[in-house]
Amino acid sequence: MTGGVDTTVIAAFAVGFISFISPCVLPLVPGYLSAVSGYSLADMKSGDRGLAKILVPALVFCLSFTTVFVALGMTATGLGSTLQGAGGTLDKIAGAVIIALGVFFLLTPFIPRLNKEWRPDALISRAGSGGPLIAGAAFAVAWTPCVGPTLGSILSAAATQDTVGQGGILLAFYSLGLAVPFLLTAVAFTRATSAFRWLRDHYLIITAISGVILITMGLMLFTGELEQLNIKAQEWLDDLGVNFFKSV
Repeated sequence: MTGGVDTTVIAAFAVGFISFISPCVLPLVPGYLSAVSGYSLADMKSGDRGLAKILVPALVFCLSFTTVFVALGMTATGLGSTLQGAGGTLDKIAGAVIIALGVFFLLTPFIPRLNKEWRPDALISRAGSGGPLIAGAAFAVAWTPCVGPTLGSILSAAATQDTVGQGGILLAFYSLGLAVPFLLTAVAFTRATSAFRWLRDHYLIITAISGVILITMGLMLFTGELEQLNIKAQEWLDDLGVNFFKSV
């Protein structure tokens, strides 16, 4: 897909944020933050903590899971490149997969087994004892099934990219969607947890919107409209002189 990075990275970031607020990730954020920083939840709630001492481990944690996800994205692109000889077939396959994942995502609130909160206390305690670097990698590996619909959609999009660099960028932006709210939680724990409650209370609406976005993205990829959108976006970025993805 020529120039497929520009607009898809926005979707990748949004999908990463959707993964963050899912029922199997969001409730664990305070526990992971406590584990990687060494502060208790009471200390973080009271503000009795050093910002640098909690922010630095949180950054390492995020960089660790980003490395794993970017490697997955580059692998997906590499595998996709071997199948590119069939014209637009790969785009249609990837589009169909994303549509299916979007429908699956829409159904998750109505399937209790797919919509439950995960409480793996043993994993969090092991992550804490291993440090933020190990914790981030453990998060990426252990939670891949949990964030399957959203991660799968971005990996499917990565498989259609022209270069492994483009695939890596997509997963970097997906990781950024996870990392930004995590780091904001480290900086402003009390305010962030209040926002979490609002997101949890409105998760059904958020899920519906997110599912529609995934289905729309899949349809655009399947029909080739996503490529046309990316071409127009590149032209617009060229006119503004801010096309940072042109040489990727």
